[in-house]
Amino acid sequence: MLDADPNRNAELAANVAIALRFKKSQGTAAMPQVEKEVLAANYDRARGGNFHLAGNAHEQGWAHPGMYLRNAFADRVDVMEQVIADGDRVGLLFRVTATHTGHFFGIAPTGRKIDVYEIAWLRIVNGQMVEGWFMMDETELLKQLGVKLPARADGKLIAPLLSNGGEEIDALTKRLSLQPSEMNKRKILLAQSRASRAGGGRATNHRTLRYGFHHLRTYSMAQGHGDFAVDAAVPDRHDRVEALMAEGDMVWMRFNTGGTHGGNHAGIAATGKQVGIPVAMIAKFKDGQWVETWTFADELGFLLQVGQPNLLF
Repeated sequence: MLDADPNRNAELAANVAIALRFKKSQGTAAMPQVEKEVLAANYDRARGGNFHLAGNAHEQGWAHPGMYLRNAFADRVDVMEQVIADGDRVGLLFRVTATHTGHFFGIAPTGRKIDVYEIAWLRIVNGQMVEGWFMMDETELLKQLGVKLPARADGKLIAPLLSNGGEEIDALTKRLSLQPSEMNKRKILLAQSRASRAGGGRATNHRTLRYGFHHLRTYSMAQGHGDFAVDAAVPDRHDRVEALMAEGDMVWMRFNTGGTHGGNHAGIAATGKQVGIPVAMIAKFKDGQWVETWTFADELGFLLQVGQPNLLF
């Protein structure tokens, strides 16, 4: 596990301990008691990891995968990759590893093993979690299981509502500029990269470890359509920042990207529909320079919004 700062102060360390205790108790006999202690009475699970699979299964009468999917993935083990803390927020990046042995939101057991990313943004106030926001790579999950999104009895596609929350980048930049610091400088740099989307601020030796639309990019290249570019598919694209965390050499940003699907791109005909999805970006700094980026977008949400949920499967 990579801690953004292994020497964080006592308050941040306590928040991280609460987040990890909650995560590690899942699927154990201690889970009910731990949840009583660490989840606030008003805890808001703003988004679940399998947001689209759960939405697609709603009112279909399919067997429930159980708490934290343990009925479907009994041997589930979450491998923690990175932890960051800033103010009342804690971020967890982890891999969900397991064998698919039970019914999973309409998908019969396949016996296949999975190893997929999930990211969590948590808020902890007075020693308890008040908010949890999770996003799993559902596209990769379906690919590893070798299945398509299960068909509903009513034939409907349950597209997510537009993710149009967040703060305008100009307003965010102005607000952070009122409290100058190295960390705020880095936050501003990431936010402004969403306004220009021209790669500004990155070091000359910058490496992109993962593109946000990783699966669509791979598909588009394989089909001979060239690289996938969100700006080509959504010409009036507009980004708003929902959350920022900075600690040590790392900065995490969650933003919403959206607009009109008005471009014939990557083999997907323009629909004219409005799209809006969340994206998580993780940036690493070295000697004050932005040297690495790892990005994770809700690709299944985008595909549902343009009516092509099984394009990649």
